Amino acid sequence: MPAWGWVLIVIAVVVVVGVAAWLMTTKQRTSHLRQQFGPEYDRVTGETGSRRDAEAELSSREARRAVLEIRPLPAESRARYVESWTSVQSRFVDDPRGALASAEALLQEAMSERGYPVEDFDQRAADVSVDHPQVVENYREGHRLAHTGASDGEATENLRQALKHYRALFEELVGEVPAHSAA
Repeated sequence: MPAWGWVLIVIAVVVVVGVAAWLMTTKQRTSHLRQQFGPEYDRVTGETGSRRDAEAELSSREARRAVLEIRPLPAESRARYVESWTSVQSRFVDDPRGALASAEALLQEAMSERGYPVEDFDQRAADVSVDHPQVVENYREGHRLAHTGASDGEATENLRQALKHYRALFEELVGEVPAHSAA
């Protein structure tokens, strides 16, 4: 066989190995992101309309999160947040909008103390999704319900549901919260 034949065979083998390695890496990346983000992976894929774009977005979130210094709450802070949350829930009956605004502020304060940037809602949700992918949708839905216009009866129910959604993220950020009848 002439030398150029061997060169073509070597080139073909290198291309096949390269394609196989690329496919394996892509599959591992997809598997990692699906496992890391759970339902958030599907939401972002649906939102972007492209698996590749979704994976780029989720990888970007991981990279951003990697440089943040997220820390656990000290016991005193945790106790203060739990006490404040209990107060927020008890205010809900008399002042649903005020209680919900306090719940949003309390979530932002807890996020900030843990080390998450809190300037923009969408960025907060994206940052939190890396560590808390199972409850970030609760945060988004709570935010949506809190800012949705509706009739008075419907608005109160939306606010109640929003508080329940916020509670799911609050429990993840701060820890288990004692049950309370208001939400």
